[in-house]
Amino acid sequence: MTRNIVISGGGTGIGRAAAHAFAADGDRVLLLGRRPEVLREAAVPGALTWAADLAEPEDVRGAARFVAERFGTVDVLVHSAGGAGNLEPRAAGDDPLDRVAHDWTVNFRQNTLTAALLTEALKDRLAAPGGRVLFISSIAAFRGSGTGAYAAAKAGLHPYAHDLARQLGPRGITVNVVAPGYVEETAFFGDTMDEARRQRLIADTSTGRPGTPGDVAATLHWLASPGAGHVTSQVIQVNGGAERGH
Repeated sequence: MTRNIVISGGGTGIGRAAAHAFAADGDRVLLLGRRPEVLREAAVPGALTWAADLAEPEDVRGAARFVAERFGTVDVLVHSAGGAGNLEPRAAGDDPLDRVAHDWTVNFRQNTLTAALLTEALKDRLAAPGGRVLFISSIAAFRGSGTGAYAAAKAGLHPYAHDLARQLGPRGITVNVVAPGYVEETAFFGDTMDEARRQRLIADTSTGRPGTPGDVAATLHWLASPGAGHVTSQVIQVNGGAERGH
C-alpha cells in the first residue's frame, strides 16, 4: 500500500537518504526544507517539495496546508532538519555572552523547535492506526557536543518523543528517536572537519568505520515498517557503538 511520507530536511544527508529509501518502495514523499534549490537537487523520484523555515510558525502553517491539500493523511513523519549551526551566520560582535545566546538560540530553533512545530501542525493528520513519528537526535545528546548547545537541543527531543508516544499510542501511532554518531557524506560539519578529528571519531566506534546516511535511513525505514509496530518511545543508537565509549 502506498504511504504518504513527510521528511523535514529532506534535501541533504540523512533526510535525502531516507527519502530515497521510501520512494524506492513506491511511497509518496514530500521533502521540506528552507532552500528550494537544494530540495530540487535531491532528485528523489516523484517527490514533492515545499520550501519553508520550519522554525517559523507561519511557514509551518503553509507547509501544513500543502500537506492537507496534496496528501490528506500522513503515514510517516521524519524530522531530519537540524544541524549545529555551522552553516549559519556567526554572532555579531565579540561579546562572549552574545555568542552564547546566539549559538544556543540557533541550535534550539534548528533542532528542537522545527520538530515540535511541524509535529504539532501535522499531529491530527497522522494515520491512525499505523502512523509513525521519527526524530533524528545525536550521540551528542549522550556525550556532549563541545559547547553544549547542539547536544542540549537534540536531548530536548527525547522527552518530547516520550510524551508524544504516550499521547499518540492509543491511536496506534508510534514515536521513536534515532541517535546517529559520526556520519559522513553530509554537510553537518561544514568546514570544521579535518583528518585528525575524523580519525578520532572513527576510533570511538566498535565497527571501525564512519556511519553513512544509508545506515540511518535503513533504521528509519525499519521503524516505519509494520514489523516495528510495537516499538515506541525508544532512542535507537546508530553510531557503531561509539555512544558506549572506548
